Amino acid sequence: MHDMDAIDTQLLALLQDDAKASFARMGEAVGLSAPAALERVRKLEAAGVIRGYRAILSPKGVGLSVGAFIGVAIDGVDDVQRFCEYIRHKAHVLEAHHVTGSWTLMLKVRTASNSDLEMLLNDLRRQMGVTRTETLVVLSTAVENTKLPVAPSDSPTPQRPRGRKR
Repeated sequence: MHDMDAIDTQLLALLQDDAKASFARMGEAVGLSAPAALERVRKLEAAGVIRGYRAILSPKGVGLSVGAFIGVAIDGVDDVQRFCEYIRHKAHVLEAHHVTGSWTLMLKVRTASNSDLEMLLNDLRRQMGVTRTETLVVLSTAVENTKLPVAPSDSPTPQRPRGRKR
């Protein structure tokens, strides 16, 4: 883990809000010159804290109106690794998480239609070691964030202990 100070976390929050912001603007916001802000950001990139920069697209805007979560049960450690390598190259699989509970993996997927989702499911089920799946189709999305809570102001407020002090 990279040792970050308050300025680093402020820069990260600013970049998450607008990755196209100028270094002059970011530096001004945190009390640094543009070159100093650039240097800080480059160090965060080198440390792997910043993994890249991307445009955030509307799924519906690019024709991917069907969202789903797919629980996948897989027998065998080698089969899990093989499956993960396989889905790494599947454009419609947005996320894959190794989870506790009934499922080995939980996938987040987006497709253009229910029939495309069905074809994806059939393809996933054919992979070696997959014993069962369960699909939860997204009806609507209340919250979908790409921002991580990095700034102290984004942290949950600690709860005060109740009761009398001794």
